[in-house]
Amino acid sequence: MGKYLVAVDVGTGSARAGVFDRLGRTLGRSSFPIAMKTGSNGFAEHDSEDIWRAVCRAVKGARDEAGIAPADVVAVGFDATCSLVVRDADGRPLSVTQAGEAGWDTIAWLDHRAVEEADALSGLGGETVRHSGGTISPEMQLPKLMWLKRNLPGTWSRAGMIFDLADFLTWRASGSLTRSTCTLTAKWSYLPHTPEGWRRDELAAAGLDDLGARAGISDLPAPVGSPLGPLTEAAAAELGLTTAAVVAPGMVDAYAGQLALVGGDPTASGHAGLIGGTSSCLMRFSDGPQYLRSFWGPYRDVVLPGRWVIEGGQSATGALLDHIVRTHGNGLEPTPGTHELILDRIVQLVAEQGEGFGARIRVLPDFHGNRAPLADARATGTIHGLTLDGTFDGMCAIYYRAMVSLALGIRQILDLMEFDGAIRTLHLGGGHARNGLLARLYADATRRQVAISAGEEAMLLGTAMAAATAAGLHPSLEGACKAMARPSTIIEPDEIRAERLDRDYRVFLRMQEQRRELDALA
Repeated sequence: MGKYLVAVDVGTGSARAGVFDRLGRTLGRSSFPIAMKTGSNGFAEHDSEDIWRAVCRAVKGARDEAGIAPADVVAVGFDATCSLVVRDADGRPLSVTQAGEAGWDTIAWLDHRAVEEADALSGLGGETVRHSGGTISPEMQLPKLMWLKRNLPGTWSRAGMIFDLADFLTWRASGSLTRSTCTLTAKWSYLPHTPEGWRRDELAAAGLDDLGARAGISDLPAPVGSPLGPLTEAAAAELGLTTAAVVAPGMVDAYAGQLALVGGDPTASGHAGLIGGTSSCLMRFSDGPQYLRSFWGPYRDVVLPGRWVIEGGQSATGALLDHIVRTHGNGLEPTPGTHELILDRIVQLVAEQGEGFGARIRVLPDFHGNRAPLADARATGTIHGLTLDGTFDGMCAIYYRAMVSLALGIRQILDLMEFDGAIRTLHLGGGHARNGLLARLYADATRRQVAISAGEEAMLLGTAMAAATAAGLHPSLEGACKAMARPSTIIEPDEIRAERLDRDYRVFLRMQEQRRELDALA
């Protein structure tokens, strides 16, 4: 019998797969890009068939690198961005574009087409809004579903299956329409701690009383770590595996990462997890519900049974750094090599010019709205202190100061999350964990130690933990998290740098006030 696990993580720009053993060790990894179509109107779309093809190629590549046979894999797990996949009752893709372009059947998580619908939902109040920090974000699924029904009634009337992306992947893998408690709770306003789950009166008030029929949701969601069923013959052939592998319910990517970072000790005092990539998510577990304005949740059972999670975040972090390269880099593209080149040069410039490098450049990082603590999807970013300097070093200064602003924003969010005492340790995962300069800024700006364990593999490892539980390799999900967790490297804050960043933080807060004043004047 096989004892290996395949985990799949679908991000904004790629599908990644990893092969793990029952102790959480990585045997092989592979990744393939996925396409995204964007427009100036805030729309962003994927093709779910393109995503599935990338997933299949990544899984085969990871298994080949691991050097294991298809029958050696006992379970498969999936995590993904909270993108929305729309299919008809027979499973055929339906276009979500205004022009009806074939193939683009998925609204990307970062799509902000449903800002007005989110405002309307927020105005309804009720438990849905209460568990969303008092304001519904257009990145949630209910406003996107409202937009579909209002603006593409033909697509809505033909829909028979609408999925969170992770649930689409488990459906393609297992044939099961059963959704995950994680996806429905975190993004569809399902409340697993209540007897009814769905607040049907609130769905009806939003015009979504037919959601179950249109989305193909007819049963209770499956807890993370439970088995959905085996791979179908077709999926097994496409993935290069066998029907002996069980499929675990999917997860939203940041929640998978949270499992890997702190799932083994979920309610340890003074700990929070930060998953940083294209966007950033900050989470805390608790034994009881904690309600904070602008923070998503509290959600019970969203990943671990009986545990509550509250989430804050930033909508554009890695995306902001990419944007700075595109707009200030004289034709450079934001490839991994470009980012590495910029970071190396920043280190040199700081060594030459001191910690004050670029200090007169000040940034508000809300280029794609503000999740927390302002809960304002219409918020915009600011770069103050620009000159005519169009050199590479000039761009490096803007890039560096943008990183500073991201770290200051994380400080602001963390300070508000100290609902049961001080947060002393920030567990960092995702792509930001491999950016040593940014990790250092997180420690110094927040005056908290930063712990790096699973790093950029956090989402894959958390998904492997859930798959291991579904396969029965560990007696519980929390037990799998403990058994498969990795040791941490600790970055302690530096007091001298922290004092300089304290001054930056005061400016940061003042810039938020000035933005409000200017918006009022306008």
